[in-house]
Amino acid sequence: MTDNPREDRDHQFSEGQGLPDEFEEFDIDPPELKVDPDEVDPVDSRVLSDLLDERNVPEDEVDTDQLIDVGVSYTQINRFEEATETFERAAKFADDPHKEQEAWVNKGAAHAELEEYDAAIGAYKEAIDIDDDSEHAATAETNLAYALWEFGQSEEALRHAENAVEIDPRFAQAWYNRGFFMLERGLAEDAVDCFENAQRLGMSNAEVLEEKVRALEEVGREEEAEEVRQRAEEMREEAEQQMVDEY
Repeated sequence: MTDNPREDRDHQFSEGQGLPDEFEEFDIDPPELKVDPDEVDPVDSRVLSDLLDERNVPEDEVDTDQLIDVGVSYTQINRFEEATETFERAAKFADDPHKEQEAWVNKGAAHAELEEYDAAIGAYKEAIDIDDDSEHAATAETNLAYALWEFGQSEEALRHAENAVEIDPRFAQAWYNRGFFMLERGLAEDAVDCFENAQRLGMSNAEVLEEKVRALEEVGREEEAEEVRQRAEEMREEAEQQMVDEY
């Protein structure tokens, strides 16, 4: 296992509806919430709670897409507690099961960032109960696998990682997670196959290569492991140099 497994297996948020890459450029004041930025902080969770209180805001006036965008914007500025509240309200007001499921998945991811794995597990299971064969279900399953692993339930974690791959065989993160949990259980040969699938599907970073090195060493493929290790080191050096260049 790498030194910081949380960095390697971050929970996946949805992309929301049209958020730009940099949160500074995003207007976090969707018109449905009618926030006056001259009077209130537009990312004040208390204001959001007041505006979205079921007694004051008719359900048919809430735009779930915009509300999910607000939650995603909170995650971009590391306001995860506010994000969990916003995603929960999005799930409550959603009349589209697909959007409700997306909100539950994002709520789980926000809890996971706070290391509130019990709450994350509950949110992911809510999402899966809505539809166990959708794109969001695959994300929920792979995120649930990691949360369960953090919660000490490694056997159940592998089962859900396998579910994610079955739902979406082209989900690179799901293959990576499946490989990680298999390697943890001593199934190194199968783990190598999983990591290679993740690479073929576009997951190319130092973390997946380092886990592949561990698996290759376990099955005695030392020469190949050394080649992969060198590539992983090169990728880390390239990433560090890019950070230096940017800052």
